[in-house]
Amino acid sequence: MDPLSAALKISGSGMEAEATRLRVVSENIANSRTTGDTPGADPYRRKTITFSNELDRASGAKMVNVKKIGVDKGNFIEEHDPSSPAADANGMVKLPNVNMLVEMADLREANRSYEANLQSIRQSRDLISATIDLLKG
Repeated sequence: MDPLSAALKISGSGMEAEATRLRVVSENIANSRTTGDTPGADPYRRKTITFSNELDRASGAKMVNVKKIGVDKGNFIEEHDPSSPAADANGMVKLPNVNMLVEMADLREANRSYEANLQSIRQSRDLISATIDLLKG
């Protein structure tokens, strides 16, 4: 496979991986205050994403794939709120282990990586078009 086609496939796999990452981060942000349904129940647990690279045998290029969507085993945040339906006997409510600062930084990084892959696709497409124009004469 030619290098330009391989670049398109690699960037496409990167965009897919970053789109999944954006979805996971969005879920974390959306559930950042989701508590358990019953008193003392565990709240939403932050999701994590792990990438891997796999060799595409047809093109010989290393593609980016989502290896696993897991959960963060970090401690929950506890807050005193006796009026909450999720409060235990002491009035403590377990909140998700989602740090908004971390999530926003991850969101920004995923967005920029997505845009970089998109720019790579645009440049590859432009080079392919230029090559075709040169071959036409």
